[in-house]
Amino acid sequence: MYRGLSVFFLLVLALAMGMGSSSSEETIKNIGFPLRKWHVHVYNGMGVGKLFLHCKSKDDDLGSQTLEVGQDLSWSFKENFLGTTLYWCYMQKDDKSHATLDVFWMERKNKWLSYRCNWKNCIWIAKDDGIYLRVIPENRDDFVHKWEI
Repeated sequence: MYRGLSVFFLLVLALAMGMGSSSSEETIKNIGFPLRKWHVHVYNGMGVGKLFLHCKSKDDDLGSQTLEVGQDLSWSFKENFLGTTLYWCYMQKDDKSHATLDVFWMERKNKWLSYRCNWKNCIWIAKDDGIYLRVIPENRDDFVHKWEI
């Protein structure tokens, strides 16, 4: 019994250290092992106006930012071992309309976010009518959240 546990923990350690061929990354993706590195971008894609932005997680506060049209805020992180990584952002336009939404969360079964982010790179775009998420594999933007007044 102890030998079987030792082999299991060695396998987990090898995956965690990134040993093996590029197929280990595919294995990690398929079993959802929480070690992937992610990049999140929030882009001001509005026609005119500044975007006030405050993004954070339970552990990381990225602070308040003001983005001019065409600017973006980006950050990178690795999923935590427990699979509970979550980032959210508060966004506000010059006219005071605003939105609060999750911009990254761990997915267990449904891979809605992971697919759109191409398994590593989430691109959120604030447009005049609301917030969009780039669907990287299809090169299009999905409307996700409207501005609230």
